[in-house]
Amino acid sequence: MNELRMMTRVAQMYHTEGRRQAEIAEYLRISQASVSRMLKRAQDEGIVRTTIIAPSGTFAELETGLRELFGLHEAIVVECSTDASGSVMARIGEAAAHFLEATLQSDEIIGVSSWSETILKMVDNIHPMRSGRAKYVVQTLGGMGDPTVQTHATQLTSRLAKLTGAQPRLLSAPGVAQSREAKLVLLGDVYVRGTMDLFGKITLGIVGIGAMEPSTMLARSGNVFTPTELAELAEAGAVGDMSLRFFDAEGKIVKTPLDERVIGMPLEELARVDRVIALAGGPTKTEAIQGALRTGSIDVLITDVFTASRLLEEAPPQSG
Repeated sequence: MNELRMMTRVAQMYHTEGRRQAEIAEYLRISQASVSRMLKRAQDEGIVRTTIIAPSGTFAELETGLRELFGLHEAIVVECSTDASGSVMARIGEAAAHFLEATLQSDEIIGVSSWSETILKMVDNIHPMRSGRAKYVVQTLGGMGDPTVQTHATQLTSRLAKLTGAQPRLLSAPGVAQSREAKLVLLGDVYVRGTMDLFGKITLGIVGIGAMEPSTMLARSGNVFTPTELAELAEAGAVGDMSLRFFDAEGKIVKTPLDERVIGMPLEELARVDRVIALAGGPTKTEAIQGALRTGSIDVLITDVFTASRLLEEAPPQSG
């Protein structure tokens, strides 16, 4: 199904938007040979006739709507049988794995947030690259935490590195330090500093989007703020976060003293990354995803059909 979605997008760009094959290849970060092959297959499969016929399970209109409303480079909407978090995460993870395999460039430096269950699902679905493609996989949020779940964070980064032929660069510190002073001490560690020095060199960011209520995985890790602290963030206008960096409904960064305790990549730095893919969906995250898309940090959104519909129906007007 993911292959059919990309085939449909290529056909749409070529036949409807009138783009040349070389331009499509550059835009989607795939080879021109792949574009040519997909166009031929699109005809063989009956997708291209006099108009583009999107196969069952693909949602070209929703994807176009999201691209236009939020100024996205690409939007991928996946079919899902039920509007429940577990099902949504699984399908988004599958689609993200296919998209990453198809578009990963040689020597990419991948930045990845380690406490996202959806990103973990993506890693579970990636096939090993036949030859080394990426250079580093960099952990962009502190990965130390409760030992019962910390293995997930470490394995997510290490497995993604192995699958993409890259070297893992772990961030051996908690995501949230006990105090600003404790954070400064942790930043003095040569290995922590070495990983954080790579943030500015990341070419591909992969992030989850969190609602104000922390995910089960993040909550169990201990890398969370207290209910009182979250209430303080909400009072300041926060609607969600990416790697514990919070933003409001209009995409503006919400800065409170709590931000100074986070050990990870700031949103200002994420916005400078060449390509950022966000994986998010589910009934509780609509407002958070809207805010995240308005930060200007995200280039590609991978979400589910229920969430995509809500995003287009519920999008409030953006203030000038």
